[in-house]
Amino acid sequence: MRRRLHFVLLLAVGLTSAVEARASTLTLRVRHAFAGAPLRLGEQTLTNAAGNVLSVTRLDYLLSDFRLVSSDGSEVVLTNQVAFLSVEQARDAVTLSNVPAGRFGAIRFRVGLPPSLNHFDPAKFAAGDPLNPTVNGLHWGWQGGYVFLALEGNWRRADGATDGYSFHLATDALDLPVEVGCGVGELGPGEIPLVLDVARIFTGTRTVRLQDSTTSTHSRGTDPLARVLGDNLVRAFQADPSAPARPVLGATPSLRIEVATNATPYRFKVPGLFPMPALPRDNPLTDEGVALGRRLFNDAALSVNGRQSCAGCHQATAAFTDVGKRLSAGAEGRTGTRNAMPLENLAWQSAFFWDGRAATLRDQVLQPVQNPAEMHESLTNVVRKLDRAGYGPAFAAAFGGPEITADRVARALEQYLLTLVSHDSKFDRVARVGEILTAEEQRGFELFHTEYDPRRGLFGADCFHCHGGALFTDSAFHNNGLDLPEATPDEGRSAVTGRAADFGKFKTPSLRNVAVTAPYMHDGRFNTLEEAVAHYCSGVKRGGTLDPNLAKHPDGGLALGAADQKALVAFLRTLTDARYESGAARP
Repeated sequence: MRRRLHFVLLLAVGLTSAVEARASTLTLRVRHAFAGAPLRLGEQTLTNAAGNVLSVTRLDYLLSDFRLVSSDGSEVVLTNQVAFLSVEQARDAVTLSNVPAGRFGAIRFRVGLPPSLNHFDPAKFAAGDPLNPTVNGLHWGWQGGYVFLALEGNWRRADGATDGYSFHLATDALDLPVEVGCGVGELGPGEIPLVLDVARIFTGTRTVRLQDSTTSTHSRGTDPLARVLGDNLVRAFQADPSAPARPVLGATPSLRIEVATNATPYRFKVPGLFPMPALPRDNPLTDEGVALGRRLFNDAALSVNGRQSCAGCHQATAAFTDVGKRLSAGAEGRTGTRNAMPLENLAWQSAFFWDGRAATLRDQVLQPVQNPAEMHESLTNVVRKLDRAGYGPAFAAAFGGPEITADRVARALEQYLLTLVSHDSKFDRVARVGEILTAEEQRGFELFHTEYDPRRGLFGADCFHCHGGALFTDSAFHNNGLDLPEATPDEGRSAVTGRAADFGKFKTPSLRNVAVTAPYMHDGRFNTLEEAVAHYCSGVKRGGTLDPNLAKHPDGGLALGAADQKALVAFLRTLTDARYESGAARP
């Protein structure tokens, strides 16, 4: 049986008595590296000990069970503290609280979670909690439990072709206690610098060579690769003598909140199977703000010529999509370059637009208003027109004064859009109250949540890596093999980040209501669900930024048979929320 990931860092801690007396927090700061050099995601220039040329596109992991070890060997357990670290999200530190005064010779912690947390209801974790699935993207969804560490990337085969690898370490059976000596000398107040060298994960007790038999691990059963990677992983963490210890300083920024004193708080209901959302603390939802946002959403005055509202391209009776249109036309007849995304469950999202260029809904809502290909209006004119239209009392009811500003327009639209929650599909009723899937739908569900890994007897559709959990999206950005790089006019995420490693990546849309939101993909190229499913079975194009969970599959895709493709489509149709589609679920 595999052992749970667990390791010990021996620290030569020489804190002065003055520091000991006032210490109440301790920060572990992790520098992520590859062979000593800073780890940069997506650059296929790394070489492991086996000679594979590779990239790292994802490194996310959970830490728990923090313990301080005194010089006499006794332990101080820092209870109820968990951390999520991510290279992509630049989460490289965890600050531990309730640290007692004293001299400690070691710190212990676990990569992963104890069973009590691993199988706890993920919907119960607060917004922002490291174990909230929308924060870490590591929960297995309907299968239960978390991935303790996800290491993914691409590698170059002997013939020059790009393949993918996907290492997911998980399950209660994985436990690897290790001790690592550190000579960091005297530490500054409150911080221990560590380094996680990814190159060491490929070597250690055994060298891992990337080849057909070692491109994925799912920690199933007695997967020997998971054990090897785990043994190597715990030795990849060491004290970082190159990083100076430093105090952790920072002030909490003040929030500017605009809300009328007599406004009625909006009762936002979180569906039972959903994680807790991170609603904006500086824009509390009120009945008056939501009503104003709904009114603005449907008002064509936001466009340059009064011919188009937000609802023109996001129709409420079709899951807020532009019904049947590959590309939408703007107020002046200009056609855009991307398909209008459906609007649902936005309270759980952290980036908006296909390329993620807006970090908040408040930022997102004003961009279509000003875009020449969409509503093509200036914010100054919008404010002037709303004032002439008599919106002052509605703004006063929501925000405490009749002044109309672009920021208040954005706040009202944000409030309304956050209330658009879709959660009552047939699949939800199956999960909640025991409604039954048909045999074909059940087969599709099984395919959706099963890996495609013939070497281990798995022949699923592998959808859940990007579309898992109650929201049916990981909210991340992926290249899903639509085009080869030289044939792709739309750079996608890389146009925002400036990173070549993000070329051709687009935001993962939710699959909720997918049966009524055709056409599909960022450019609307597929007219039917059948066409979209067929793409993943035979149409995937290889390229340097192809997502590793697709690149590890055979050329072209999964090669699912016609019956399995039909079953997968049948399952996807169970995700339609008829109340949402009809408009009955509007707030």
